[in-house]
Amino acid sequence: MRPIILAIGGHDPTGGAGIQADIETIGQLGGQAVTIPTAITLQNSHQVVGFEPVAAHLLSQQGRMLLEEFPIAAIKIGMVANVENCEAIQALLRPHPEIPLLIDPVLAGGGGGTLSRRALAESIRTRLLPLAMLSTPNRSELQQLVPEEEDLEACASALHAIGCHNLLVTGTDHPLPGESTAQVYHQLYQKGGAVHPFNSPRLPHHYHGSGCTLSSAITTRIAQGAPLQQAIMDGLAFTRESLQHGSQPAEGQYFPHRLFRQQAEYK
Repeated sequence: MRPIILAIGGHDPTGGAGIQADIETIGQLGGQAVTIPTAITLQNSHQVVGFEPVAAHLLSQQGRMLLEEFPIAAIKIGMVANVENCEAIQALLRPHPEIPLLIDPVLAGGGGGTLSRRALAESIRTRLLPLAMLSTPNRSELQQLVPEEEDLEACASALHAIGCHNLLVTGTDHPLPGESTAQVYHQLYQKGGAVHPFNSPRLPHHYHGSGCTLSSAITTRIAQGAPLQQAIMDGLAFTRESLQHGSQPAEGQYFPHRLFRQQAEYK
């Protein structure tokens, strides 16, 4: 039987990211997705201009229904729209520590203002990250989660201290000073001090949905029983192939083609 993965995140009407990216990735890699939308977003291939959060009581009710009926093998969280939803997700998942949880802390986007974004980042940090087996922030998101620290190692240590065991810090957002612009540098920081690099050549375009694809791919492989580092390597490989097969459907960012394997079978 295909493992069932619960994906919690925003609805992206373009299909490039969010819940649709989760469904495509999970299905392509042999899992089955059940989903809880956290928000309806307003966006195009250029930018997010706003969103409307799903009511916290609806999120909670739908989550309980899914967890009671389905044998959930792993859970992936993407966009959390507001503090109320963060609190609801914490209450929903805290009774299920046996289910591996991956968090892709989507902190960019439109609407809400600086103060609300800071409150949401703090809520994700204190309420959800301690429940996570793995979190996959990019460097900008990591800095928002730990604004009191400056370097990656210190940020990772701060999150390890509150209970998040593993952090895969992705480097697709911007190269650090001294890094080659031709490479993407990802780092897995594990509690206890181990650091594992995962590097690859940087692709030429700007992509919409690469983080959602990666986090859902890793979650699916974890649900299938892969060890953490193998799941990360498999997730990175799948994401890279999806980006290499990607296209520019409008005038904005390029979109991953997550169903490239299926397309190849029907040629």
